[in-house]
Order: sequence, then structure tokens, then C-alpha cells
Amino acid sequence: MRTYTDTLEYLYSQLPMYQRDGNSAIKKDLQNTLAICEILGNPQNSFRSIHIAGTNGKGSTAHMLASIFQQAGYKTGLYTSPHLKDFRERIKINGEMIAESEVVKFVDSHQILFKDIQPSFFEWTVALAFHHFAIEEVDIAIIETGLGGRLDSTNVIKPILSIITNIAMDHMELLGETLEEIAGEKAGIIKDQTPIVLGNRSGVENIFQSKAAEFNAELIYAEDYPIPQMLIPELRGEHQKENMKTVYTAWNTLRVNYPSLLDVSYPQFVLGVFNTYSNTRLRGRWETLSHSPKVIADVAHNEAGLTYTMDQLNAEKYEKLHIVLGLVKEKDLNKILHLFPKDAMYYFCAAKIPRSLAVEELSKEAHKFNLKGDTYPSVAAAYLAAQQNANSADLIYVGGSNFTVAEVL
Repeated sequence: MRTYTDTLEYLYSQLPMYQRDGNSAIKKDLQNTLAICEILGNPQNSFRSIHIAGTNGKGSTAHMLASIFQQAGYKTGLYTSPHLKDFRERIKINGEMIAESEVVKFVDSHQILFKDIQPSFFEWTVALAFHHFAIEEVDIAIIETGLGGRLDSTNVIKPILSIITNIAMDHMELLGETLEEIAGEKAGIIKDQTPIVLGNRSGVENIFQSKAAEFNAELIYAEDYPIPQMLIPELRGEHQKENMKTVYTAWNTLRVNYPSLLDVSYPQFVLGVFNTYSNTRLRGRWETLSHSPKVIADVAHNEAGLTYTMDQLNAEKYEKLHIVLGLVKEKDLNKILHLFPKDAMYYFCAAKIPRSLAVEELSKEAHKFNLKGDTYPSVAAAYLAAQQNANSADLIYVGGSNFTVAEVL
């Protein structure tokens, strides 16, 4: 039997992975996932699930919901992507990552069975998650889409509730050049007679109304339901207030539609919201890594997400601002770089993945927006330089992509 390190190397190097390699990893149908699930005995049908899509906030929303169910005593599966430090972050039960031995055993046991299918990295991972949740007999699983919705490998489940957090311009090369096209892909998770919570209308509610009507699915707008005034998410960042409203609306919808299946009281809901970090081990969402100087890391990486994050950053108190910045190739830099403050010292870098934007190109483009700083051969070198240059009253922000943040955690 191969080691855990060998197993990961097999998954990473033999099979394409979108988060690392980009568009080459994408497959435009669900046939592989359906075939794999058939071999496994369709584990996705053996547990209740909630399916979450959206441009921003779906990971935070998934973690908050998982925390709420854990707090209420339910054995809760959580599938998210990408991971930051450890592959096993993608697959958790009650906040505990899947064991290394289970990852190795699954790949060893199914490599030959899956040979003719030739699944992608993401298809392997989804299959592993469904298998693990079924074997462990979870009460409910919170499933986050990887990309899009309609053709995402997770879209073979039959959830009791679907959630779409919001729609913004991201991954246009795969999902479409307009908000309407992107919304159409996300709306692909809407299922027959299954309630759908929409976190933010995003100006494209007509797309969701049409799809919901087609499937006789109740469409609930989180924006229409006020939350208790004192209910503040543990997850930090101004954008988490919108995610909190989505989670609150989802909880209300579940209580109305499935009172006998899932019973989570309001006190349990509140405790779950306030214990999200400890219950689910979520990281990288406006996370304070240290003080004196204060270091904040955040995974926001597109125009909509960074707009929230830069507003939050501007509200911070500091003498001087240092920004460790690394992006990925496919981003529209004109829509991102103008959001960053011009009075900061920049430390340009590239994470250790093929998708990273070359540091020289990032620096060149950033200078067009009067973002000044030096280039560094690695995220670690950039972060070290920022720490050495900052005094105790300064602020260091690390961001631009999940991968940049991952290398400082």
C-alpha cells in the first residue's frame, strides 16, 4: 500500500486539478461522476445534503451551516474546496478531517476500478467525500460546489435544500461573459420541488425565477428576511453579514419544510454561528495571524470579494500598510488592481502552483495603478520582508488568492 504522500502525489500529478492547473482540468459533463458513483453504489443517495453554489461566500456559508448542525448534535459532513494547507480540509465530519489512511485506502481500492473512467482530481475527491460520508453514516452533509453548478461534479446529489449565495463576474472563461450566463450555470443546482435560497438577487433574479418555476421549486430571497439585530457572525469581515443572512434564511426554511427531520433551535443556531471557527476549523477568512504588527490574511480573489475586503481594510487603524500580494493568471487585472490602496508598500510574489501569475507581470501591471513595491521569489520571502519592514503599529495584509494565503498559514 502506498503512503499518504505518495497518494497525494498520484492525485496531483497524474490527474488535472483546476485549482492548480486551470482550465485543462475541467470536464464539461457529469458522466464520469455518475459512473464513479454507480461503481460505489451511489453513496450520495444515502445521506441528506444541502448544496451550495455562488461566486463568493459559499465556503463561509457552508462552514456556518455545518457548525450549526454540529452544535445541535447532528453528525455533520462538510465538503469544500479548495484546501489551504492540507488536502483533507476538503472532507470533514464534525470538524475533523478525513484520516490519511482513509484517503490512501480509497485510492488503492478504486484505482483499477476507475481506470477506464480516468477521473479528474476533482471527480476523485468528490467520490471520496461521498463514500466517506456514506460509510460514516452522517446525518447531513453540507456540499459546496467547486466551480459553477450545472456541470460541477457535486451536482449529482439530491439535496433537501439548495443555496446560491450571490452572482458576480468570475471564471468568465468557463461560466460565461455576462452575469446572466454565470447565473444560468449556478442555477443548474436547482432541483425538482427542492427549496432554493438566494442570498443576493445580484440583478439576475429572473434567471432563478425561471429555473425555479421549471422545477416547481420554492424560491426564497434572503434579502427579504430580516435577521435579529444582535445576531453577528463570528467570521470577521463586512461581507459575512450577507452570508449570515443567507444562513439564517436557510435555517428558517429548513425548520418550515423539514421540522421532523432537522430540529435546530434558535439557541443552537446562535451557538453554532458564534462557534464556527472552533467547530469547523475554518481559516483564511479575514484571519488575524498575529499582532504587533497586526497581520491579516484573507482569501478574497475576485472583484466582488475584494471590494468588500478593501473596504474592511480601509477601516483598520495603522501607521503604515504592507500588502503581500499574489494572483492567479486568469483574473482581469484591470478590475482587481484598481481596488487596492495606493499608499501601501507592496510585496509582489507568486504561489507555488502553475496557475500563479508571474511576479514580474504582476509588478508591471500593478505599477500602472500606482501600486509600488518590490518583487520576491516566493510568498515566504515576500512575507518575511514585510515582517522585517513593519513596525509594531503597522498592518500587514496577505491576499490575492487562496494559494498566497495558504503559504503563510
